[in-house]
Amino acid sequence: MILIPKFNSSGVIPPIRPGELGHSNDRSPYVVDIIEIISHFATSNKRISILKGFLEYRYEIYQQHVTRGFQWIDGSFCQNVEMIENRDPNDMDVVTFFYLPEFPNNEITSEFIQEFSKLIDTKYTKPLFQVDAYGMQLGSEFVDYTAKMLSYWYSMWSHRKSDNMWKGFLQVPLSPNEDSAAFFLLTEIEKELV
Repeated sequence: MILIPKFNSSGVIPPIRPGELGHSNDRSPYVVDIIEIISHFATSNKRISILKGFLEYRYEIYQQHVTRGFQWIDGSFCQNVEMIENRDPNDMDVVTFFYLPEFPNNEITSEFIQEFSKLIDTKYTKPLFQVDAYGMQLGSEFVDYTAKMLSYWYSMWSHRKSDNMWKGFLQVPLSPNEDSAAFFLLTEIEKELV
């Protein structure tokens, strides 16, 4: 089975896997690993550039010891904008849903707050990584807030801005070990494109 459905005729990832019934659980966000993201989307020099930025962005997250959680990926990167708008994608939209790392005495350091806050601020991440970045802390003390924000992001990303067309998006776990293999794969794909 192909994990990421192909773009449909409207140039979007279908919100429900083709062939499934409307109430099927096989729907967006599609949970895939970072290798599948690279394999599926490394199809042009611009997309490879965005994927490199995305892997560098994830590396910076790991440098802050944030390794538990997942990211939702969307935006023009997850659409066939080459066909529907006759252009390359500009960037990748990413929401990082994360658990805090363990701190001595459970005290979050001001250094962590300062550094990690930059990594969920689009003004900082877009020029450096080609990532429109947002973030949401996960944890049991945030159950009501988490449910509300998950609903917010789902409703924002399940429809295309230009025409409100229902569409799908992706979920990828944070995984430092898999990212090393993904970077190698991306480098190999880039060599073949040249």
